[in-house]
Amino acid sequence: MDLRSTLLVTGGSALSFKLLNTIVRFLPTPAAVLATKKSWKWRNISTSLAHSSLTGAWAVLCFSLQPQMLEDLISFHSVSSHSLVAVSTGYFIHDFWDMALNQSFKQSWELLLHHTVAISCFGLAVINRLYLGFALVSLLVELNSVFLHIRQLLLL
Repeated sequence: MDLRSTLLVTGGSALSFKLLNTIVRFLPTPAAVLATKKSWKWRNISTSLAHSSLTGAWAVLCFSLQPQMLEDLISFHSVSSHSLVAVSTGYFIHDFWDMALNQSFKQSWELLLHHTVAISCFGLAVINRLYLGFALVSLLVELNSVFLHIRQLLLL
């Protein structure tokens, strides 16, 4: 995948997650969420759940289909692993802007910092096609995030 395709996948991902977030806005929202005025948080966590489900499963699939990536986390990569990291970069860009526009800085500065670091690291990995294996290892954590997001939605 060349740089142009990489930027298209990343940008398309950011726009796709924005679209998903917008669609969730029009879906039925639990009365308890509406009563506490946490509709934005409901949408944000729902979108994050979609990202976690997609990337967690995709990361496992990448390592399953290309086990040699575990032997060389720096320079070995596949089109699928490259695409996954590009899609995740797009998600983090979307989520950064969603939080920056809808939450106070005092409430979100730690996550904004986390997203800035993730965008920087993943962006460099995708552009240089190096360290994609390490990026995939970090995306395995998304499997745990699926259950965390479900729990957060149930608590709302």
